[in-house]
Amino acid sequence: MAPPLAAPRFHAAPPRGLLLRPRKPLPTWRRAARPDDQDLYVDDDIGDGFSFSGGKYAEAEGPSKSDEWFAQGRMVKAHALYGNKEKAKDPFFGLTMGSGSQSSGDVFNWFCVEAGSSSNPTVLLIHGFPSQAYSYRNVLPVLSDKYRSIAFDWLGFGFSDKPQPKYGFDYTLDEYTSALESLIDAVAPDKLSIVVQGYFAPIVVKYAKEHQDKLNHLILVNPPITDKHAKLPSTLACFSNFLLGEVFSQDPLRASDKALTSSGPYMMKEEDATVYRRPYLVSGASGFALNAITRAMGKDLKAYIESMRSILASDSWNTKTTICWGLRDRWLTYDGVEDFCDGLKHNVVQLPMAGHHAQEDRGEELGNILKRILRV
Repeated sequence: MAPPLAAPRFHAAPPRGLLLRPRKPLPTWRRAARPDDQDLYVDDDIGDGFSFSGGKYAEAEGPSKSDEWFAQGRMVKAHALYGNKEKAKDPFFGLTMGSGSQSSGDVFNWFCVEAGSSSNPTVLLIHGFPSQAYSYRNVLPVLSDKYRSIAFDWLGFGFSDKPQPKYGFDYTLDEYTSALESLIDAVAPDKLSIVVQGYFAPIVVKYAKEHQDKLNHLILVNPPITDKHAKLPSTLACFSNFLLGEVFSQDPLRASDKALTSSGPYMMKEEDATVYRRPYLVSGASGFALNAITRAMGKDLKAYIESMRSILASDSWNTKTTICWGLRDRWLTYDGVEDFCDGLKHNVVQLPMAGHHAQEDRGEELGNILKRILRV
């Protein structure tokens, strides 16, 4: 697959009032993500009526960065939803949510982007919380000459399904672990290496414990691994607040821009920011998913970190493991990371100029580091 295409730059202005515009055809990615718009109870060309920030960012005519990114990927079906197929309703008024908040079928749709030959060794690139597969856009082309590399959006993020909590998926850490197993079985049935960044690392380690025979290498990028990492930063924790969290999570500037830029030195280009904002502008589904996973993290993250430490320190752990660390991480301190790894002889690689989302800050550098690690 060719490297990501350069996109024409378009400018955005913060939404403050509802923008009334003539209706126009939906872009390709929105038609794919929302195949049936007839069940929307608010028909405002924005989404399901839960965009509390109001309105939509102005767009230039022609394909956007989101359109181009979506065109590079495909939808993969994996992990069956639980329960019946009752229509999801919002938690405040009991109104039926738009199609973006509904389960798309008996099995969830995951958005995946793949680069490199299928005959090469497989590397699965897993984004952190909150982010998207798009964060690996500069890593994928670096790996593509030697590896079949796959990046995907977790359920609730990017272009993957975002069911309303309690209607097929509740965004608990245990559910994510089970869902990951289903996805890996679908996209990489044979052996693979896994790269995971940030707060989803404990979920991946729990999966890896039961599937060491499938793993060539496990690479953790700025994972929460010490006792000091068990508490979410205020930038994320605010989404778990009752009612106020729901409001915050519907603001694309707070839910995407601030969540990325507050974690390190990353200065987001406007054209990239629009990709991260887009899910929050189209539907309230992304915001409700963000609320649910933040509350789950607040409840279970400490136990998952303790479990991860135990797994990585266990005599039964025999998977080659490397921790890459962006030293300018503003969310997770580096104190104690080296001590933990030295005692277990896990390799540590430092990225002095990267922050928490190292693939965003130094994507090409991280890609070359991954290639060196995976060759061993």
